[in-house]
Amino acid sequence: MNLNQVTIPVSDVARSINFYQKLGLKLIVAEAHYARLECPEGDSTFSLHQTEDTQKGSGIWIYFEVQDLDNHVRQLVDEGIKFEELPNDKTWLWRESRLKDPDNNQLIIYFAGKHRKYPPWRTKL
Repeated sequence: MNLNQVTIPVSDVARSINFYQKLGLKLIVAEAHYARLECPEGDSTFSLHQTEDTQKGSGIWIYFEVQDLDNHVRQLVDEGIKFEELPNDKTWLWRESRLKDPDNNQLIIYFAGKHRKYPPWRTKL
């Protein structure tokens, strides 16, 4: 099994398309209430579905991994993207930066390398 796509609810598809394209995703389907974007690496896609009822509470957390995190974030900041947290090392051996999308979903742009799937505390089943 392989993850094909994740779809999130958004309040304004056009606004969200613009935001996610600035992050580097490529638009491949655009309708009035739906859009699908390709991730620049791998085969996964990311979809937006317009709804009046977006998330409550802490919302959806979305992780995008990039190889050169610091440079990637620097370029996004130069393009006007506002981050809550600039790249920093975490105790779980990932380097992360954090920001919110227009619907207040938490985005984490990070680099984990081998630790993404193989942290030292990985279950040995």
